[in-house]
Amino acid sequence: MSLLLPIIAVIVGFIIAYFIKASSNAIKLLLSFSGAFLLSITVFEFLPEVYKHYNRWIGLLIMAGILLQIFLEFLSKGAEHGHLHYNKEQSNFPITLFISLCIHSLLEGYPIEENHHLLIGVVIHKIPIAIIISSFLLTSKLSKVKIGLFLLLFAFMTPLGSFLQQHVTVLASVEKYIFALVIGIFLHVSTIILFESSKNHQFNFSKILVIILGVFAAYLL
Repeated sequence: MSLLLPIIAVIVGFIIAYFIKASSNAIKLLLSFSGAFLLSITVFEFLPEVYKHYNRWIGLLIMAGILLQIFLEFLSKGAEHGHLHYNKEQSNFPITLFISLCIHSLLEGYPIEENHHLLIGVVIHKIPIAIIISSFLLTSKLSKVKIGLFLLLFAFMTPLGSFLQQHVTVLASVEKYIFALVIGIFLHVSTIILFESSKNHQFNFSKILVIILGVFAAYLL
């Protein structure tokens, strides 16, 4: 399931963007729910699990994950948390956006085989991101071939991360450090989603409600 569900999430996001064309407000609320859910799963389960193996490198690598995500968002212009600021008139393949999203997706896929609740969090997070990216690509001047290639490779990056965790045994000795790096990425992305997905950084009742629902749903798992 860790190999299949992230791909399905991208497909669902593309279908919503292509056929349904969900409202901007609905996407922002889904994004807020996904951010709250992913943050809660990270804090409730993933973070305590990694800190069972505590040494001085764990905290350092969590901070390194936050810094890595900041750098990736510099390349992607914020696509990982739903803020995509690219010129839709360009016809060239958005290589920096692609590289950033692929690195992010590869790393987020690494721990999901070990934690199925985290898998759910990643999948829920991936759907609104896929909607936003698909909407951008479909309204850009990129060819259908380039759009299809972009989304296909993006969809397979998270399963590839999970595959590497399961089958590349040489990584087992540093697994907890990779997990710590991913925690930093999740902490940054999820908190940015919560604080930046509303206009002027203001919380309205709907957003507060979906954030509470996201935290509560993660707690019940």
